[in-house]
Amino acid sequence: MLTPEMLIAGYCQGIFPMADERGVITWYDPHPRAILPLDAFHVPHRLARTVRKGVFTIRTDTAFTDVMRACAAPAPGRESTWISEEMIEAYTALHRMGLAHSVEAWREGRLVGGLYGVAIRGLFAGESMFSRERDASKVALVHLVERLRRGGYVLLDSQFLGSPHLLQFGLIEIPRRTYKQLLARALQVEATWNVPA
Repeated sequence: MLTPEMLIAGYCQGIFPMADERGVITWYDPHPRAILPLDAFHVPHRLARTVRKGVFTIRTDTAFTDVMRACAAPAPGRESTWISEEMIEAYTALHRMGLAHSVEAWREGRLVGGLYGVAIRGLFAGESMFSRERDASKVALVHLVERLRRGGYVLLDSQFLGSPHLLQFGLIEIPRRTYKQLLARALQVEATWNVPA
């Protein structure tokens, strides 16, 4: 059974779990590894306008499990999910411990987009994102990066080059060995999720 302690140990070693269609969990240590450099994060002009307009209300940690379930739901081009019920329970427990977080985009009282991930010291490992309205998850990502910068985080792990749309934000791939070096440094950093708005 997947536990919060197993998740913490895994992320500190640079590995993370995914479930197959039967719910069997496997741990991954990809090469190359995808990261979003916080100091070179790029916001496209059109998206920056959307952020400035305040189309979405952004909240954090008010609907963590709902965000996970939305990320797990079938979507066009993705009929199956790697987020199992066992994973939802383990990450929700990690969230209660203050080590997993969600950034949520709301509109007219509805959760329309967001993302979640794991935060351990100076590392934030982005797990998944979803969008029910155009740009909702991207606006959540912009807010995430701003929060990480203010909180002193130094590593935003994107794991795989799974979503080509992340390339527009400056996502890069690095060798596994380089990632492990960055991770070791990040785990020495005192960062805080709870920063003033």
